[in-house]
Amino acid sequence: MKKVNVALVRLLQFVVFVLFTFMVIIYFGAMVLIPLDAIALLIKLMGVVGLHGFIGALIAVPVVGYCCFIVYKTPGLCKMIVDSGVDLVKTGKLRVDAFNDVVEAIKA
Repeated sequence: MKKVNVALVRLLQFVVFVLFTFMVIIYFGAMVLIPLDAIALLIKLMGVVGLHGFIGALIAVPVVGYCCFIVYKTPGLCKMIVDSGVDLVKTGKLRVDAFNDVVEAIKA
């Protein structure tokens, strides 16, 4: 019966690991995709106004770049965003490691 309990705990540990891995990938992926989406939306908006897509891209890329530069220059904002992601990684590692204590208690 101990082997079944250990297998169940390891399965739950794997599920928690996959969940936190997914959350970290989504978090840092969003940091890349948000500016790209802003560029795409601005190009579409300029297409509605009547500008060609290439001209819209020539305008949208510097605008979004400047917005990213403002975020970068804001004191502590970039560090806070990265630290939030790193805290998510640390929390996930602590939660996954907590299952090892449960396995040790079952084996004892």
